[in-house]
Parts: sequence; structure tokens; C-alpha cells
Amino acid sequence: MHTPPDYLDINRALWNAKTEHHLQSEFYDTAGFREGHTSLNDIELGLLGQVKGQRVLHLQCHFGQDTLSLARLGAEVTGVDLSDEAIRAARQLATELQLPVQFVCCDIYSLPEHLPTEQPFDVVYTTYGVLGWLPDLDQWATLVARYLKPGGRLVLVEFHPVVWMFNSEFTEVQYSYFNRETIEETETGTYADRAAPITTTSVSWNHSLAEVLGGLLRQGLQVRDFQEYDYSPYNCFINTVEIAPGRFQIAALPDKLPMVYSVVAQRPEQA
Repeated sequence: MHTPPDYLDINRALWNAKTEHHLQSEFYDTAGFREGHTSLNDIELGLLGQVKGQRVLHLQCHFGQDTLSLARLGAEVTGVDLSDEAIRAARQLATELQLPVQFVCCDIYSLPEHLPTEQPFDVVYTTYGVLGWLPDLDQWATLVARYLKPGGRLVLVEFHPVVWMFNSEFTEVQYSYFNRETIEETETGTYADRAAPITTTSVSWNHSLAEVLGGLLRQGLQVRDFQEYDYSPYNCFINTVEIAPGRFQIAALPDKLPMVYSVVAQRPEQA
């Protein structure tokens, strides 16, 4: 399977272009966030539990709403993202809200070059539309294990790989469930603002559940919780129906698809 050598540059340009429109979108409701609204959903809040006083590493944090929401809960948080525009906005928001959050701008595979591993974290947190941007989940799982202290937990909430098998209108299956191809697409607009006057190119991969869980298990992490959900808490797909407040399904396939899954994995207390 071919991985374009410039995939990081392509995807950085994508997220740099999207950030400005996301900041202004109703989807992200930055005004409400400034007033104190949390960006965290019930799924991840239930899995996280009490984070006050804990050190949390937030991988692929975009412009930092979840990172800052975790800080509001009393966690000591470091956010990481590829997009320099997103990190610039995140730092500005943190300063404005007077929240002591550290942000690192880099590809997460290169994170050890930017963030010491000698002070591991209580929680590694990553959610919604993150793993598809990574070509190698064994490398990802190695990174997660490296940054977790003994007894520390990974909290992952992600869109289900079944969702990414479909074309954007959910009218036909277009891609394999398994990671057998590099997916290169061009899109106009963005999930947060379909009318945004931007056209972007992306490079991504679909990762099966076995690929995700296998990567973590091969690093010796213990899977403590695994769940699948028949809804998305975000209205980020085309042709959706809201079955309950904040719960969206594909209108043509109601109750048929797993939309989201979650994993809590723990680094053993002792090797």
C-alpha cells in the first residue's frame, strides 16, 4: 500500500484551511464555548471519570476545545496537533480564557522530539476523526504506551470504520472495511460548514477494529472497556436524522450502522 511521501503536508494544508471556518461555525459554537459551554460529550465524560489533578495528553486536538474543556475540569493538559493554524488558535483561546494549557504543534509520530517522555501521563485522550489520518496504528499504539505512566489509561472515542466504507452520501459502499488502500479525496466545504468556500485534498486510511485493538494489545496495554454506539453525537455527516437530542444517525440506514466506538485501555501497573 502506497503512502504518499507528502501526506503530512497535504493534510496540514487541509486542516489549516478548515480551521478559520471551524472557528466561525455554528458547529463548534466558539462563542458558547467562551461563555463556559463544554465541548465534551456524554460518551467521553463517562469514560474519563474524574480527571481533576490528572495529567492528560490530548492527541490530535484541532483548535483545542476539548483540551480546554479538560482543563476546566481541573486536569493538567497538553494538546498536540499537526495544524499550525489550529495550534495558533488554541493558544490564543487558552490565553483569552486564562487556562494553563500547553500546546505542541507537530505530527504525533514525531511527538517524542517535541515533548519529553520522562514525565508520562495519567490519561492519553483522543476522539472523533483522528485515527484515519494515521497510516500506521502500530506506531500510534507504541506512542500511546510510551506516554502512559504505569496504571495510566488511553481513552479513545472514534467514528466506526463501517461508516468510512460508504461514499459521502451513504448511497453505496465505496471503500474496504480493511486498511487495503490509501484514500485520496478532494472536498469542497467542510463538515462544520458545507458552504465554506474552500476546496481541499486529503490523504487518509480506514482502520478496522482489529487493527486498533491489536495495536494496543501488542504494546501490552489491557483493554478495560470497549463499546459501540448506533449514533454520532455530531451532525457531521450528510443526510442525517436526529433520533434524540444530540444523537444522529444516517437517515437512509436508521438503526442499521455502528456510528462510533470507544476503547479504554490501561498500561499495567507493573511490566
